[in-house]
This record gives sequence, C-alpha cells and structure tokens, in this order.
Amino acid sequence: MIDRRGLAEFIRHRREALQPEDVGLPPGRRRRAVGLRREEVAALSHMSTDYYSRLERGDGPQPSEQMLAAIAQGLHLTLAERDHLFRLGGRTPPDRGASTEHISPGMLRVFDRLDDTPAEIVTELGETLRQTALSVALVGDLVALTGAERSIGYRWFTDPGSRAAYTEEEREVLSRVYASGLRELAAARGAGSLADRLRQQLLDSSEEFRSAWDHHDVGLRPPDRKRFLHPEVGVLELSCQTLLDPEQSHRLLVYTATPGSDSSEKLRLLSVIGARSFA
Repeated sequence: MIDRRGLAEFIRHRREALQPEDVGLPPGRRRRAVGLRREEVAALSHMSTDYYSRLERGDGPQPSEQMLAAIAQGLHLTLAERDHLFRLGGRTPPDRGASTEHISPGMLRVFDRLDDTPAEIVTELGETLRQTALSVALVGDLVALTGAERSIGYRWFTDPGSRAAYTEEEREVLSRVYASGLRELAAARGAGSLADRLRQQLLDSSEEFRSAWDHHDVGLRPPDRKRFLHPEVGVLELSCQTLLDPEQSHRLLVYTATPGSDSSEKLRLLSVIGARSFA
C-alpha cells in the first residue's frame, strides 16, 4: 500500500538536499528555493512538473514502477534509497545485481560533468543507459533503442551500419570479441538470462555469429581505440577510457581524440553541428 505522506516527505527531503551542480545543472542566480526546484527534478525524471508536484503534496496517483525508477534517477538516489522509495510508493523494489539499470549517484556525478565530450553509461551487455549530447551527435540516440537492439553486441551482428567504419580484418577481430563477451556473460548469468537469450537469438539468425561462437573464445577485450563513422564529418578514431562500477556492472565510457589529430578537429566540428544529422 502506498504511503503518500512518507513518499511526499522523502522525495521533498531528497530534492532539498541537492544543489544544481550535483546533477549537472548550472547554479543560476537568486535561487530562493532550498535545493533543486520541483520543475528541475521533474525534468531530470522525464515527467511533468504537475505530476511530480502532486506527489510531493501527497495528493497524486500511485506512481508506477517506471515513474518511481525515473524519480530515483532524477534525485540521484542510492540503491538503498531507491528501494525505500519503491516501498513508500507501494511497489516491490526491482532486483539488484548485474541486471539493474539504476545508475549509482557517484557515476552520475562524474557523467554530469562530461558535457564537452562523447560519453555514455552502459550495462554489461552494452546497453546504453545515458549519453552526453556529444555522444548523441556522434552515434545517434542509443538510449531510445528497445529490445535486443539495445545491446551493442547484438547490433554488431544484425545491423551492417554498426561495422561500416571498420576494415574486414578489424570486423573479424571485433566479431570474436563480442562473441567472447556474450559467451562469458551467458555462462555467468545462466540459462534464461538476457545474455543467454541474446546468445540464442544470434545463433538462430546470424551465420557470422555462429562462426565466431565456434571459436570458443573467452577473455577477449575490445581495443582501446574505436572507430566511428559519422554522416557529416566521416571517420573518427577515438580512445576509450572506462570507469567500472563493480557493484552494478555499469561502465562509463569516455571517448577522446589525440590533440592536434584529424579526429580532434572532427570532434570539435561535431560539437558545433550537434545531433541534427540523426534527426
């Protein structure tokens, strides 16, 4: 059963404890509100200000699991705080572990400060949970993908566009890398897991995946330098630095270009062009 008063007090307290710079927003001037404004939390949670405000007043509808998850991320809650939020909302907290899509506050704080570089937060299966604006400009909106296509390994074997920037030799290497990673995850997570289901889907649909799978590789890792093919600026070669959250198996990927390189100039141009190429 929903605890409307408890829910209202909890989210109001968490909102008032946050400052704009804690969530990647500019400080602004003459802020009379304590902490974040309601409209700021609503925007961060991808919901209307009226809906969020009603929850804080204690007279809103019972929020769905999706709405509670969105509020938990908008307020940068820890897993313990997220679970408490769900219980106050009369819902069962989601499972913890590798399958969770709840991003830790620490990783979000780092991500929120990367507004001038391509960066994304991904799950262990390469599903993109967050992207910076420059990442969207570089590769399109990956957060909007649904189903199996959310996984970069699945897209590699089913979407020719995902490999357009690579040579034949590089494609063969990366095919074995993605098959290796999926083999490890399917074994670790077990029968019926998402990794196991993706494995079976690819075995049924992709001859190339079957060929890579037959090598029985484990432990292969992608190269630190990655290629991206952009429709307006062409091929960019970027270095990838990774920050791992071991508790939730999330990775923060940050892409940078060698100073003075052709790719560095293209990345600068891309920041001006923005995401309109993928509109």
